[in-house]
Amino acid sequence: MLIENIRMALQAIRANRMRSLLTMLGIIIGIGSVIIIVAIGDSMRLIIEDAFVANGATKVSVRIDEDKVKDVRESDYFTMDELAQIRSQFEDEIAYIDSAPDVRSRVTAGHSKMTFDFSGVDYNFPEVVPIVMKSGRFLTEEDVLGRSNNVVLDADSAKKLFGTENAVGRTFRTTIGGYTDEYTIVGVCEEETNLFRRLVFSMGRDEGACYIPWSILTYPNDHFLLCRVYAEKDVNMEDFTKRLTAYIARIKSREPEDFYINSSIENSNMLSGYMAAFSAAIGCIAAISLLVGGIGIMNIMMVSVTERTREIGIRKALGARTEDILLQFLTESAILSAFGGLVGVLFASGLLYAAGALLQQKVVIRPIVVIVAISFAAAVGAFFGLYPARKAAMEEPIEALRYE
Repeated sequence: MLIENIRMALQAIRANRMRSLLTMLGIIIGIGSVIIIVAIGDSMRLIIEDAFVANGATKVSVRIDEDKVKDVRESDYFTMDELAQIRSQFEDEIAYIDSAPDVRSRVTAGHSKMTFDFSGVDYNFPEVVPIVMKSGRFLTEEDVLGRSNNVVLDADSAKKLFGTENAVGRTFRTTIGGYTDEYTIVGVCEEETNLFRRLVFSMGRDEGACYIPWSILTYPNDHFLLCRVYAEKDVNMEDFTKRLTAYIARIKSREPEDFYINSSIENSNMLSGYMAAFSAAIGCIAAISLLVGGIGIMNIMMVSVTERTREIGIRKALGARTEDILLQFLTESAILSAFGGLVGVLFASGLLYAAGALLQQKVVIRPIVVIVAISFAAAVGAFFGLYPARKAAMEEPIEALRYE
């Protein structure tokens, strides 16, 4: 009986192709909107997670909380010796430590001028943050200890400044810490492919970035506000962060609550939570269009019931039961809605994958979302088709046969 109902439903849909298409349009738009919004949210969470992994998933930064502590002392700042002391205390748990210094300055190379973000790092920074060298080398321990004016550019910055990625051996002039000097490019690394960074750099055509020995940016007093630590991968970050903060508070004669802690995992979880909540909220708003589509289905099914009154009368006169007529029209409305949902999924998926290819980003479309979307579309069709179907099922055979 179900197969027969499906066959009759498909015949009715084919007989009114344009009307059926317009009826499904609301469902197509609704399902497509939900799929797109949920996929964008999932893809953005993936981009955020990748960005945190690229920036070091085990990173923890500790500094005195100047908003909470009113009597900030000179001893609240870190020194080179204290960083060495911290590394020694947590020798088996710390993979990397520095002061995370950075500075923004104009650079000049011949007739080219750009604004560069200089990130101070130690020689073993590539061990905790993935850096792919395209040419040359990364900074060495001798560069850091000797405060050598050597830098590593990303490929995009090298191309902007020199017109080519092959910039090893080239030089530029800039002013750091009040001293103007010449700096030599010793390496060019793979350019950052994260979407956020590409968008930021596309906003300013004369901006670039490079790595520089962190010892240059702490000169001349070697006092700094921040202690940046990358823990080993197998370390329990929550426990490690508590013990690290307690140790720093002890050597600074402070309370652990006096320090501001920033960790990559907490930031990643927080942003992922925000994105999930945002996607859910917008998805619910988009789902309202499904209700509009459902109302459209109810409207067209009412018209269909009116047009097929004599057919209903004939079927009932030949022995069709009330539940048979009810199931017939419910099946038709569910097929209309489910097919509209399928088209909406295909349309949304095609649009998302095209956008992903254009932006060179992976698109996340979860199968469970697709299944739920199509099932929900069919349920919407069945729900809003219930009243027209019941109206058809309750027709009196004699009255239906008299209908012109």
